[in-house]
Amino acid sequence: MSNVLSEEKRQQVIALGRLGWPLRRIEQETGVRRETAGAYLKAAGIGVRPPRGWGRRPPAKPAHEVTTGSDVAKSSNAVNHNPETPSNKEQAKTETSKPANEVTTGFGVDLRGPGAANPKPILGASACEPFREAIELGLRQGRNAMAIWQDLVSESGFGGGYQTVKRFVRKLRGNQEPQPRAVILTPPGEEAQVDYGTGPMVRDPQTGKYRRTRLFVMTLGYSRKAVRFLTFRSSSRIWAELHERAFRRLGGCTRIVVLDNLREGVLIPDLYDPALNPLYRDVLAHYGVLALPCRIKDPDRKGKVESAVGHAQKTPLKGKRFESLEEAQAYLDRWETSCADTRIHGTTKRQVAVMFAEEKSALLPLPLEPFRYYQHGQRVVHLDGCIEVEAAYYGLPPGWIGRLVHVQWDELFVRILNPQNSQLLREHVRQKRGWYRMKEEDHPKHRPLRVSQLMWRAGRAGTHIGTFCNLIYGQLGEPGIRRVLGVLSLAKKFGTAAVEDACAAALEMGVHEYRFVRRYLERGPQLNLRQVDPLIRELAHYRDLIHRRTQESEE
Repeated sequence: MSNVLSEEKRQQVIALGRLGWPLRRIEQETGVRRETAGAYLKAAGIGVRPPRGWGRRPPAKPAHEVTTGSDVAKSSNAVNHNPETPSNKEQAKTETSKPANEVTTGFGVDLRGPGAANPKPILGASACEPFREAIELGLRQGRNAMAIWQDLVSESGFGGGYQTVKRFVRKLRGNQEPQPRAVILTPPGEEAQVDYGTGPMVRDPQTGKYRRTRLFVMTLGYSRKAVRFLTFRSSSRIWAELHERAFRRLGGCTRIVVLDNLREGVLIPDLYDPALNPLYRDVLAHYGVLALPCRIKDPDRKGKVESAVGHAQKTPLKGKRFESLEEAQAYLDRWETSCADTRIHGTTKRQVAVMFAEEKSALLPLPLEPFRYYQHGQRVVHLDGCIEVEAAYYGLPPGWIGRLVHVQWDELFVRILNPQNSQLLREHVRQKRGWYRMKEEDHPKHRPLRVSQLMWRAGRAGTHIGTFCNLIYGQLGEPGIRRVLGVLSLAKKFGTAAVEDACAAALEMGVHEYRFVRRYLERGPQLNLRQVDPLIRELAHYRDLIHRRTQESEE
């Protein structure tokens, strides 16, 4: 023996051989090669069944011998008791060395004539043999047996069953036994699982190049009914919209959605108190659904959707390319209807479409109106008591200057929320760029401390600057604070002396606007009426000149 096993492993192999285990099973359980295990069993005196010997009958007798059950018994007794009779082993050798033209049935009757040939037995050819090239091509692309069978039926007119293709594929690449997994049972309409996966390559209409897509999958926990969508990009709004599309395609929604800790759904992962994305949370609340994030790095909790993602990646989409996203989605929808919904699920052993028909009545009804999507963000309240949203300004109640607030806005409204408890502070109608929106009760009764400090800074910069800034704040109120800050920023850019002269010119002309000071500085210093130049004569000279010219013309 070329391989020497340890005493413990040798005893294990011998014990399994005495139980009648075949060599293939012993190899799978112990990891010992069949040749090595067979040698140890033969050395221990344990019979080993020859390979490919399942259910074979013992060699038949010659064609001219026909025996009955009593004759067999007599002959066996004679063999066992007559010392002159050859041993069983010699008898087996004699019976196996028959002429090539002798073929007998179980009753010892020859079915062939004398002189007929004895060819080797030919196994029945598989129905997949004519399609070997297509099957091998699918295997090279990484497609599974189900996908190959579906392609053969739809494209090549294959008439065989899935098991035929499965056996043929198993011979080509070997058999891999699946690992056991725990199954989570849920009542109908209780739970759905969602996840992203890698989609096929689709040509991007903007660049003209193939681009990898993202595959969104929602799977119902009871029936395993899945809804799949393809998209080029993802965001919090796209993630929420895909949920809404899935609910409407299913005709209802579940009470719980199990998801991963991706950024579109969960802002801060936490086992006990996760922080959900506000938009995603509000969309689920609109449909009456509760989000249940998984543990971090624990995908087994949503194994049903993981399996659905892998099923779509390996079966319809593996090795496929599409020219447009619409074409890819249409192909995926056809496969979903014709193959995925009509299959017998491996875990439930029932058809997916039948189980979904049972579960559909247990889903929650859809609301009458779809969710109104909005954008959200965080803002710091400015010194004027307002926040900025797309170059427009919206006021808050007094006491929020310098604090952080949450903001939601859409095409019609702007909502300002308390970051501590998400309570609505103010709701304003959307304004144009540069416009203000503040309620009358939100104007402060007294000048805030920070505003007084800002005016003190303006007075320190220059006398005319301080006077000009106080006039702006007195005329405009809180919106004028941004103009004051603009004047102080001009002092940093052009210098305090230049801004002081510009403010003095504005005060002299009675123009109390920030834009005037900015344009004055951008165009440079201009001549004014206060300047005296030798080229400019007194008005009396022009008067005398006009009087003299008039008298000369009269004469």
